[in-house]
Order: sequence, then structure tokens, then C-alpha cells
Amino acid sequence: MAGSWQPEETGLQQILQLLRESQSPDTNTQRLVQQKLEELNNFPDFNNYLIFVLTKLVTEDEPTRSLSGLILKNNIRVHFEKFPPEVTEFIKAECLTAIGDPSPLIRATIGILITTIAAKGGLENWNDLLPNLCQYLDSDDYNVCEGAFGALQKICEDSAEALDSESLNRPLNVLIPKFLQFFKHSSAKIRSHAIACVNQFIIGRTQALMVHIDSFIENLFFLASDEDPEVRKNVCRALVMLVEVRMDRLIPQINHIVEYMLMRTLDPDDTVALEACEFWLSLAEQPICREVLSPHIERLVPILVRGMKYSEIDIILLRGDVEEDETIPDKESEIKPRFHKSKTHQISKSSSEEVCHGDGDDFDDDDDMDDDDALSDWNLRKCSAAALDVLANVFHDILLPVLLPILKETLFHQDWEIKESGILVLGAIAEGCMSGMTPHLPELTPYLIQCLSDKKALVRSIACWTLSRYAHWVVQQPHEQYLKPLMTELLKRILDANKRVQEAACSAFATLEEEACTELVPYLGFILETLVYAFGKYQHKNLLILYDAIGTLADSVGNHLNKSEYINLLMPPLIQKWNHLKDTDKDLFPLLECLSSVATALQSGFLPYCEPVFGRCVSLIEQTLNQNFANLSNPEQYEAPDKDFMIVALDLLSGLAEGLGHHIETLVADSNLIKFLYQCMQDPMPEVRQSSFALLGDLTKACFQHVKPFIGDFMPILGANLNPEYISVCNNATWAIGEISIKMGADMREYIPLVLNPLIQISNRPNTPKTLLENTAITIGRLGLVCPQEVAPVLHQFIRQWCTSLRNIRDNEEKDSAFRGVCTMISVNPAGVVQDFIFFCDAVASWVCPKDDLKEMFYKILHSFKDRVGDENWKRFSEQFPVPLRERLQVVYGL
Repeated sequence: MAGSWQPEETGLQQILQLLRESQSPDTNTQRLVQQKLEELNNFPDFNNYLIFVLTKLVTEDEPTRSLSGLILKNNIRVHFEKFPPEVTEFIKAECLTAIGDPSPLIRATIGILITTIAAKGGLENWNDLLPNLCQYLDSDDYNVCEGAFGALQKICEDSAEALDSESLNRPLNVLIPKFLQFFKHSSAKIRSHAIACVNQFIIGRTQALMVHIDSFIENLFFLASDEDPEVRKNVCRALVMLVEVRMDRLIPQINHIVEYMLMRTLDPDDTVALEACEFWLSLAEQPICREVLSPHIERLVPILVRGMKYSEIDIILLRGDVEEDETIPDKESEIKPRFHKSKTHQISKSSSEEVCHGDGDDFDDDDDMDDDDALSDWNLRKCSAAALDVLANVFHDILLPVLLPILKETLFHQDWEIKESGILVLGAIAEGCMSGMTPHLPELTPYLIQCLSDKKALVRSIACWTLSRYAHWVVQQPHEQYLKPLMTELLKRILDANKRVQEAACSAFATLEEEACTELVPYLGFILETLVYAFGKYQHKNLLILYDAIGTLADSVGNHLNKSEYINLLMPPLIQKWNHLKDTDKDLFPLLECLSSVATALQSGFLPYCEPVFGRCVSLIEQTLNQNFANLSNPEQYEAPDKDFMIVALDLLSGLAEGLGHHIETLVADSNLIKFLYQCMQDPMPEVRQSSFALLGDLTKACFQHVKPFIGDFMPILGANLNPEYISVCNNATWAIGEISIKMGADMREYIPLVLNPLIQISNRPNTPKTLLENTAITIGRLGLVCPQEVAPVLHQFIRQWCTSLRNIRDNEEKDSAFRGVCTMISVNPAGVVQDFIFFCDAVASWVCPKDDLKEMFYKILHSFKDRVGDENWKRFSEQFPVPLRERLQVVYGL
């Protein structure tokens, strides 16, 4: 039946007419065509016509035939289940018959169709597909062989797992040896297909490939000097993956491979050079990297530096010759989606750990300056810079004898592109070569600050980024010398006439804020005037980065921001934006994040702005919950909400509660917030729960009278979320339980069975992150403080881990309440601590200045232990202590 189907002439003409019209530039025509195509899907043999035009109608031009195939592909994607069996069979047969069409475009289209059918219908329902394609590989007709390979490559990409499955009798066992035979084929296109097919199975360490790994590598070496760029690219890609998966097999040949990759990183074809450059990134992650690359470092470094120069194409794509573009509105397509990081409750660390670092620019996300769509893609410049960055972290100052002469030459070069690449090099090595670069920084920093006013925008923007990488050093020097001039110039760049420079300056300034923290306080007025002026100047994209710089400033200087002159500068433009944005506008996210930081910093200074902000957050939560309910009840009619609106609103409310404390009480009283919070706490999405528990903890601290009536509903939910699989959710739930227990006092008794065991399990789990261990220890301590009779009997189950977790955090209220709890439990159950008493001693010694009554508790416990064991035993026991601990206990507690 399938073979005998023939089209009717009138139907065929009608479809051809539609295909021609669909290539019209007019959007109205296109819309009508779309409509007609949808209607034609009601006729079962419509798809027969489409395959007929693609495979048989050689009188038509290729683009029309190919389009017919692509429309068929979409129909298969959407309606395949509804195809009558005879139509499906007809299409499958036609694809296999026409796979060797003389036109490369038609062959490629048929390859796409075959993969789509295989993916939708399952390879197991097309039994003769793989045997036929395999057989076609041996055809003397080049077109048939190439067509079959094209289809197989797409199947390998889309259905890699199925090809290795038991249910299909593991076709890969046949396919891989078959592909390897074609590595030496006379046609470059076929050689390229063959490697690309095998490459799909490297990362998964597929058994069928591992058996032939040596012959695969041997064949790759044979192709190393292939004249075809596509083949060279696939060879490089294979070697990059093999470094990760089978380094053991590359070691014997590693010097040749490194030589080869050095050559390929200089390949005249940019796509090959980029693949080869990935090799250095991959190798840097291997423990053997230093040993392998040491002999080659003198050749490798200059090659990477060369790759870091903007190519002519880069500069054209970046509009590098346009110096002033601040008045040109951004294209919406240039604005990347932003992801909100939900709030996590963290304890302040000891001062030794307090160095606050920026996120470290990874060259592929928010790095330097290549943010235009055309170039936000990975390219040779970014890859070379990233490779130099990771190698600097492997070799450290060993790179400098090679790099310093290069830097001398490039940094001061007349040609701006070379100078720009030198500044990028200096930024890329900042982290790894910091100690070796430090002696040069007094000379280089003023030079870089001078480069901030270079006449080329791309030089100004890279100078911003590189200076931000050395911000940590700058902040430690006398302010007059470096910090002040750097800040002054960066603030000028924030108001630059070039959008890329504005962006780089804003990001760099945010990094400087994180490093300098309260050192910026004397300059706050000046900083705020600049940032507020930028509000009126910036286009859409940079506005979002400006919010971030303001939020970071608030986080860094805290309540130093709470002065009326600063508030009057900062709040009006923020509130104006706030009033201007609709509830559905995603620009609310960065603005809400920014306001959250500002509210926490301003504390009572935020009061005049509090009511409308609070009201809107509650309303955003309510709208999201309602939309979610509508979607769950009637998914056909209502689409699912974007829960980020709710998450960001919960986080801002946390900021308000934390900043305003009890002042928030009347607002909570007059709203349904607690009711909505109860729903959010049960949301299936972890980020929603994470932010809900953070808010619950903050509201508990600020206005417990409104939380208390619902504790019976909240505690079981908190208990159920003590699941370390979701670290941040578990962390915030733990913290909230601790805050609630302080407020509940002895009434917490009935909830101890719900939460105590899971908390002890978390503290004893291997590989639990430090923050979670600290929060868990504090919460267990607080539970013991309010209900010692219930918690003390299991003291021996957690005391060692408890002491180890809390010795590293600095003196604060949370640590204070937790230690009081443990002391109270020890007085109820002294035997519980005996086995681990040395850990308790160490934890006590970690206090710098405990309150007098807490110190008295420590004194009693230490001395009663000493009295109980006797002087002789105590002497033997305390001789095990490290000397600083022994001395500290002697000085402070007279032991």
C-alpha cells in the first residue's frame, strides 16, 4: 500500500503554492500560510504530499523542497502519535530511498527527518533503520554514503543512550568499529562525520568505545595533520574530551599531543583554534598538568596571549569603533535573563575568614566585555584568557619570567588592540600570580588608572575589569595613594558616554565595594551622587547592573548609609522606578534585590518607604499563589506563574523584617502575610521554601506575636524540610527552628520529638557543608537552652561535632545562646560530655570575650570536671592539649 501512493495534481499544486507563499517576507502572508498548514493537518495524507515534494519532485527548486521537509519535521514533532500507520510507513520508506539525493541540502533535510522520527517513535519501532544506514555506508555512491553518515551523526547526537541499550541489542558494538574504518576515507566530509559520530560516546565512557580506545586514538593521530579544518576541529574536540576521560591512554603520547595542540591553537581557522584552546582548560584540571606542561610553558604562554587580542571580526561585531553610544536604546535581545539567588541565612565568620571576595570573573559568564549577542558566545579570546587564568592558578609565579617581558611589550604598545590585550593578560593572571605581581603593582596600578581615560572605549572597559581583579591589593594600601584615585576614576567611567564602559565600570565598582566594605564610608556622598546621576543616564541593560552596584554598596557599608542626606539622594530614584514598573515586569527582580539590601542597611531610615513596598510584596506573593492555584486546577486555561516574583518578594520582606525589626509589626498585623507564608512553605519548588523559611525566621525575631498562633502548623513543615538533599532549604529551616525556640521557651517541649533527631543526623553526616553544620549546632544548642531535660539525654550523640562546628565562628548572640544551651545540658547530664571533653575545652577557648555570666558557666564546668577526675588525671589529660589551648585555659580559667 505504502509504495503505491500517488499525489493528486490539484492537491500537489495547492501545497506547492503554499510553500512558495511561506517564503514571502510579508508577515501577514506568513500568518495565513501558518493557519492553512494547521488546517491541512486534519487530512491524513497531507504528510505524504510533503515527503513527496521533498524526495520526488526534482523539478522544484531545492529551498522549496527542503522547506517541505522542515514542515513535515514539525508535524512529526507535534502530531506523530496521530499519523495513520500507512502514512508513517510511507514516510520512513521514502526517507531511506532518497537518503542519497544528489543535493547536500536535501540529504541534510532527510537526515533531520530520520532523527526526528527515531526520537519521537523510538528506534525500537524502526527495526530496519540502523541496518539499512550501516549498509549504505558501504555504497560506492558518495551521495548515499554521505547521506547515511549525516543521518547517523544526528542519531548519535540525539539518541546516544538508546544506541547502547540492551533492548536494541547494543547497536554500538557494530557501529563503533564501523565508524573507525572511515577515519581514513578519501572524502574529508566522511572522515569528519566518522569522528563526530565516535566523539558522542567519549564523555559517557561508553563500553563499546572503551574496547576500541587504542585504535581510536591511533586513528586520531593519523588524522592530526588533515588538511580539512572540520576534520582537525573534530580531532581536537576528541582529544579535549579524552583528557577528561582517558588521560591514562594519552600519557605515553602526551608530548606529541601537546606539540600538536600548540600548533592547532595557532590554526588559521578560528573554529579549530578555539577547539584546540579548550585543551589547555581541560588539562589544567588534571593533577598531572604541571608535570606535563612545564617543558612547554615558554611556548604556550605567548600563544595564549596572542589569542587574547581582539580579532578584526570581534571589533566589527563589538562596534569597537563606536565610541559614544549612550543614547542608543538597548535591543531587548541583548539583555540576558538574570537569575535571582534566594536568601540563605549565614553566621558571621571569625575575623580570619572575613576577607570578602567578589565572585571571581569566569570568562564565560559575567566576565569582561564581550557581552553583545554576536560575541557573548565563547570565542578564542575568552578561551585563551580563561586558559591563562587557570594555568596561572596551576603554575603561579613560575609563569612570570615568560610573562613579564610580554607584558612590558604589550602594555605600553602604540597599537591599541595590542595594549588592550596586555591589560586583559594582566587581569587574567591576577588571581594565580598575585604574590609575584605584588612588587610591580605600585607602578602598574597608576598606569592602569590612567588607562581608564584612554580614548578607545575597549581599552577603558578592559582597564575597569583588570583593576577590579587587583582591588583586594588596592584596599590594603594607603588610601590617598591608590584607593582614592581609583575610586574617582571609576566613578567617572560609570558616567562614560560608552555603554560597554559604563557596564564594566559598574561591575568593577561592585567588586571594589565588596573588598573595601566600610573603608568607603568617608566617600559615600560622592559615590551616591554618581550612582544616582547614572539613573537618569543609563539605558535598560546597564540600569540592571546599576541596581546591583547600589545593593552591593548597601551590603558593604551597612547602617552607615542611614543618614538623612544619603537617604534623600538614594531613595527617590529607586522609588520612582518601583512605581513605574508593572507587577509582571522582570526588571522588578534586580530592583527588589537592591531594595532588600538597602532596607537591611537603612534600618529605621527605610520606615517612610516601608508601607508601599511591603504592600506590593504581599500582593506579588498573593498574585503568584492565585495564578499557581488556577494553573493546577485548570492547566489548559491558565499558564503556570513565574515563581521568581514570589521568591524575590519573600526575600525583600525578609530584608524589611531584618532592617526594621519591631517596626514592621503593624504592617504584618494588617495583612494576610502569615497565611500566604504558610502556603509558600509547602511549595514544591525548593527556592520558594528556602525564601519562606528565611522570612519565617526574620518575622519570628521581629514580631513573634503574629507567628505564635500558627506554630502548631509551621513546626511539622519545618521538621519535614530538615533534609540535607536541599542544602539551602534545610539550612534556613534549621535556622528558623532555632529562632522560634528562643521565643517559645519551655513551650517548645512538644516539638522536640519532631526536630531533634533529624538535626542530630545532619550534624553527624559526612560532607555536610560548614554553614549548615554551624546553623544546626546553634539550633541544637538553643533547643537545649529552652528544653534541657528533653535534649540533654542525647548529648553524647552530637557534642563532639557540635564543638568542632562552633569553634570557628566569632562571638555573637547566636553563638552565645547556643553555648548557654550546651552548658545547661552538661549540668543536667555531665556524663554526656566526658568522652569528648577535650573538644568542649577547645570550643570554650574559641571565645574572645564571653559575657560574664557565660564565662562563669564555663568556669564551673571546667573546674568541676577537674575536681571530679583529680589533679593527677587532669594533668595527664591536659598534656594532650595543643600548647596554645593549654595556655589559654590557664590564663582565662585558671586551670
